[in-house]
Amino acid sequence: MSWLPPEQYVQTIENATVFGCFYFTDTHGRPLGMRSRQDPGFWGWPGGNVEHGEHPLETAVRECREETGIDLESAAPGLLASPRLLAVVFNGPDASWPLAKVGFVFDGGELTDDQLAGIVLDPEEHTEWQVRRVAGWLDLMGRRSSPACSRSTRPAGPALRSTFPRRSAGWTPGTGEGRLAAW
Repeated sequence: MSWLPPEQYVQTIENATVFGCFYFTDTHGRPLGMRSRQDPGFWGWPGGNVEHGEHPLETAVRECREETGIDLESAAPGLLASPRLLAVVFNGPDASWPLAKVGFVFDGGELTDDQLAGIVLDPEEHTEWQVRRVAGWLDLMGRRSSPACSRSTRPAGPALRSTFPRRSAGWTPGTGEGRLAAW
């Protein structure tokens, strides 16, 4: 392919959605999860899709405030001054979502019992929240759906999780065969 101006080139490549979220635990190291109103079988962390011009960390902060009532800008300014990326998640398009999805999971730190008791869920988005041991979340969410949860403690550095098809013998684009999950 010859060189194309950016506005033409982007029409030739796959589109993706981007999200940012926070991985919180309680003081016993149990991750916080929230049940989706739209898909009651889905549990996730405070976060959402990036809006135009937004950085994934800004998205995570905004969504956390909207979904839980936790305002990290005032409750934990040090956390935002030195944010820690725990995982990058990539999922290719599949039957459940027509676009690739790239996510950034940031360390939200520990929430005290008082902070957990103060959670106010957005009733349009979530029906309940829970804290569970990692093994409990893995049983409920499945390993593929729970990137940061597949470690029992926060990693020393960033982690990568991908479901990007490998380009190997017999690989057919768009089939989802040859998925990779690297931690």
